Amino acid sequence: NGGDYMEQVEHHYVDNNGVKIHYASAGEGPLVLFIHGWPDFWYSWHDQMEGLQDKFRVVAMDCRGYNESDKPEGMESYAMPLILSDVAAVIKDTGNEKAIVVGHDWGGAIAWQFTFNMPEMVDKLVIMNLPHPKPFSRELANNPQQAANSSYARNFQKPDSHEAFTAEGLAGMVSRGDADMKAKYQAAFEKSSFDAMMNYYRMNYPKEPYMEMPDEMVPPVNVPVLQFHGLNDTALLHGGLNRTWEYINADYTLVTIPGVGHWAQQEAADLVTSTM
Repeated sequence: NGGDYMEQVEHHYVDNNGVKIHYASAGEGPLVLFIHGWPDFWYSWHDQMEGLQDKFRVVAMDCRGYNESDKPEGMESYAMPLILSDVAAVIKDTGNEKAIVVGHDWGGAIAWQFTFNMPEMVDKLVIMNLPHPKPFSRELANNPQQAANSSYARNFQKPDSHEAFTAEGLAGMVSRGDADMKAKYQAAFEKSSFDAMMNYYRMNYPKEPYMEMPDEMVPPVNVPVLQFHGLNDTALLHGGLNRTWEYINADYTLVTIPGVGHWAQQEAADLVTSTM
């Protein structure tokens, strides 16, 4: 059962240029690498890991700044190229050249960018509740509701935004009333850096005035893509899904999930795992 899953995995640490990245690993077979979002940690994926570990090597990383991974100081430490190098370091540390890359929220943004920048390391791409950057930039620039609903991200970009958080408050937000999950998340967030979490937004989230990303900034994706989106997500509106297919030169499967919000891998765990 999921409650014991923390004890079932092996824990590994890889040094990426002086930054230690933690990941949990189970199973044997082709590598599936899971990347969490904000505010989260590797355990976000325990349902999928458990469901896939009989056929795949399932690996979930703690992104820099979170849980057991290092929390380097300074905003520049959270620039996207450095985060992408963490992903590459984990893949190589498992003894693989490439992975099926799975990302949610910020992990989804990282997974898209990893596919744009290191396509040779991506076998397939699975995205959870994070529109492709190009349609998302279009929505921010042209859809007043998306711009309004991104006000939280503008607040997160402010220099003192991290002071608003507590481990308990963040854990309550993610665990949705499950006391066992809340305890696990609170322990992870007590080890995390809220300043680092906010640096993802300060360094990488689009800033005003919002502009649609130029085409030349978006390399086409040439690997199969499976994208899930809980339609009740209020942070990332489903308008950002439209025309994603124009930027993918391979099989593209979009699974929209009515009645489910931002954490599709947990709120619709069985659907996500079986579809994967």
